[in-house]
Amino acid sequence: MVLFGGILSIKAVTFLIFCVFAIAGVGYLLGRITIKGVSLGTAGVFIVALLFGAFLYNPLAAQLSVKSTNPAATISYVTNALKIVETMGLILFVTSVGFIAGPSFFGDLKKNFKSYILLGILIIVFGGLTCAGCIVFDNKVFGRDLEEVSAMVVGLLSGSLTSTPAFSAAKATVRQSGAVDYEAIVAVGHGIAYLFGVVGVVLFVQLVPKFAKANMELERQKLSEANPETPSKLDGSEMELDPFGFCAFSIVAVLGMLIGCFKFGNFSLTTTGGCLILSLIFGHFQKIGKVSIMPQESTLKVFRELGLMLFLIGAGIAGGASFVKYFEWVYFIYGILMTLVPMIIGFIFAKYVLKLNLLNNLGSICGGMTSTPALGTLISTAGTEKVAGAYASTYPIALVAVVLVSQLLIIIFR
Repeated sequence: MVLFGGILSIKAVTFLIFCVFAIAGVGYLLGRITIKGVSLGTAGVFIVALLFGAFLYNPLAAQLSVKSTNPAATISYVTNALKIVETMGLILFVTSVGFIAGPSFFGDLKKNFKSYILLGILIIVFGGLTCAGCIVFDNKVFGRDLEEVSAMVVGLLSGSLTSTPAFSAAKATVRQSGAVDYEAIVAVGHGIAYLFGVVGVVLFVQLVPKFAKANMELERQKLSEANPETPSKLDGSEMELDPFGFCAFSIVAVLGMLIGCFKFGNFSLTTTGGCLILSLIFGHFQKIGKVSIMPQESTLKVFRELGLMLFLIGAGIAGGASFVKYFEWVYFIYGILMTLVPMIIGFIFAKYVLKLNLLNNLGSICGGMTSTPALGTLISTAGTEKVAGAYASTYPIALVAVVLVSQLLIIIFR
C-alpha cells in the first residue's frame, strides 16, 4: 500500500513538472508574437500561467490529490508545490542579476546614489498616495467598511507593484478578527492587481523607447558613458570551484536566504533582498584570495532566464486562480491606477529632474516598481545587461519603502 502511494506521488510530481514545461513552451511561443515591434517576451509565460490557473487550477489540484480527500488540504498541497517553483525561480533570477550587475554596481551607485534614493522613494510614495485615494473613494462612493476596503486596496498595492515583501507585511499588520479574515482579503487584492502589475510594466519599458523613437545603439553608448565598463578582477590564474560556477552561485544563494530570514519587527529583506545583496557583493569582489567566486557569464544568463520563467509560472498559476474567483472591475481599475500613476510620475521625474538617460531611467523604474519580469524584458529590449545596475540600485530602496508604506496605510485606516 505504501509502495502504491509512493508511485501515485511520483506520478503527481511528474504531472506538475509536465504542466510547468507545457506552460513554458506555449508561453514562449506567445511571447514571440510581435505587433509593431512590441511583444510580451517572457511575460507571455505569465499570461499562459494565469490562464492555466484560471481554468485548470482545480483539475491540477485533483490530479495532485494522492493522499487527502480534504479539498482544503488538496489546495494547500498544490499551493505549496507552486510556491516552491516560484521561490526557486526567484532565487535563480535575482542571484544571477546580482552577479551580473555586481562588477559595476558600486561605481554606478556612487555616481547616482541620490537619484536612485529619490526615485525609489518617489515611486512608492505616489503609489501609496494613489492607494489612499482609492480607499477613501471606495468608502465614500460605495459605502464599504473602511477597514475591509483598506485591507483589499493595500493588497492591490502590493500586487500592482508585484511586491511579495509588501504583501507579507500587509498580511502581518492587518487586525485579526474572528468575523472577518482580513489576511484573506489582502491576498485577494494582491491576486487581482498582480496581472496588470506584471504586464503593465513589461509593456511600458517596451513602448516608451518606441514612442520616443529612441536610437537604441545611441542609448547603449550613453549608458556605457554613465556606467563605464569595470575591468575584471580575475586574471585567469584563480582556482575555480567548478567549471560553471555552480558552487559559488549556490553558496551565495544559501547565505542570501539565511540573511533574508532575519526580521526587524515586521520587516525583513526576504529571500529576494538577501540573495540580491549577497550576489552584488560577491559579483563586485569576484574572488577571495586566489579562489574565483564568480560564475561563468553563460551560466548566469541561463539561470536568469530559467529563474524568471519558473517565477512567472509559480506566481501566475496561483494568481490566475485568485483573479477569476474574486475579480471585480472596480478593484482591477484601482490596481491599474496604482501601477500607472507612480510609474509615469517616476519616469517623468527621472527624465526631466534627475536627467537620467533613457536606459538608466527605465532600469530604475523597474527597480522602483520592484518588477522582476520587467527587468528581463528591458534587458532584451535594451540589448545590454548594464540596465540591471540601475534596477539593483533602486530596488532595495523601493523594497524598504513599500513595506513601510503598506504597513502605515493599514494602521491609518484601521
